[in-house]
Amino acid sequence: MNKGWKSGRVGELIASLESGISVNGVDGTPSNDDYAVLKVSAVTYGKFNPQASKKITGSELQRAKCIPKKGQIIISRSNTPELVGASCYISEDYPNRFLPDKLWQTIPHPEKKVEHKWLAYFLASPWARFRLSSLATGTSNSMKNITKSELLTLPVPIPPFLEQKRIASFLECWDNAIEKTEALIAAKEKQFEWLTSNLINRAGHKRKPTSSLMSEVSKRNKNSGIERVLSVTNHSGFVLPEEQFERRVASENVSNYKVVGKGQYAYNPSRINVGSIARLDNWENGILSPMYVVFKLDTTKVCSDYFLHWLNSSEARQRIKNSAQGSVRETVSFKDLGAIDIPLPAMEIQKGVTYKLNLAQREISLLNKTLKQYRIQKRGLMQNLLTGEWQVGNSHPEAEEIRKEGIT
Repeated sequence: MNKGWKSGRVGELIASLESGISVNGVDGTPSNDDYAVLKVSAVTYGKFNPQASKKITGSELQRAKCIPKKGQIIISRSNTPELVGASCYISEDYPNRFLPDKLWQTIPHPEKKVEHKWLAYFLASPWARFRLSSLATGTSNSMKNITKSELLTLPVPIPPFLEQKRIASFLECWDNAIEKTEALIAAKEKQFEWLTSNLINRAGHKRKPTSSLMSEVSKRNKNSGIERVLSVTNHSGFVLPEEQFERRVASENVSNYKVVGKGQYAYNPSRINVGSIARLDNWENGILSPMYVVFKLDTTKVCSDYFLHWLNSSEARQRIKNSAQGSVRETVSFKDLGAIDIPLPAMEIQKGVTYKLNLAQREISLLNKTLKQYRIQKRGLMQNLLTGEWQVGNSHPEAEEIRKEGIT
């Protein structure tokens, strides 16, 4: 351990923990001026969301106590297995928000100099998160709990006060870079949605039913020649079920499964209303449960990328959702999908629109890769700085170089 560092416990760094009480709130997102009690979802690792709360009035407001205070840390004592022990640093006072009984807040020690932002980074570090999660108990698989004793006795390598401040400042650069990149991605995604709407749905193109562009594919996996079983999700498109569900979720006999080829589309009729429809791009082929609908496009009439951009637009999603509402089980058959019309200009215009949208999409993809790298870098820095393996601005100039990149 570095000079000046010592081994200690979380309980040595704070005076105590305080919490609110359970009060009844009103569903709905409260305004900043409303008095509200926080939900446990207000705290995730390193993030505080004061809008994740319920409005309280009258006698419930009179009972509420303990507001989030500037410079302190809020910790979730009861949450899902992934979020139990989650914590965040509070950067300002929130006089209109109150803690529930399931959230703790640190009370500073009057006789000890501790940089709480550094402590917050430690509690959010991978090691602390793993340790707290492993200590959590509970009979329910959906909710786990940690005790005050488990948190307060959590081991922590304690650097000198000035080093605590340097570590906190250093890691804060990564948080700033991550937040700026997240905000830029959100702005670019909003711009992309606007572009899609104006280049496709509001451009005044003549509309044609999608049935004139699509044909259903009913090829089966005879002799079980293809083993790659796929699923379609609303957030990741085609995925391997074992990646989504941590196990293979296919029948032993897959000879009746439908075959989907690269460039073809597929959807689950009962899930398309929430966006579970996609084009196969990452594999040459795969097989899907017989419940899926598989179709291909007539690419002499429609550019596949153009169709995909339209399919992912908010207008198309809403029209698909509307077409499901009239059915008993809210399903969308291939005939139902074919009844929806698409703005369809000449092929050259389609290609021009596709070029612009693909370019904007690639920019968003690059930003997401940058964001992923920032998060990986921050995770590595937390491991090295919070354990004392590296010291800020001392033995590892490469860390300082990364910090400068984070600032810009």
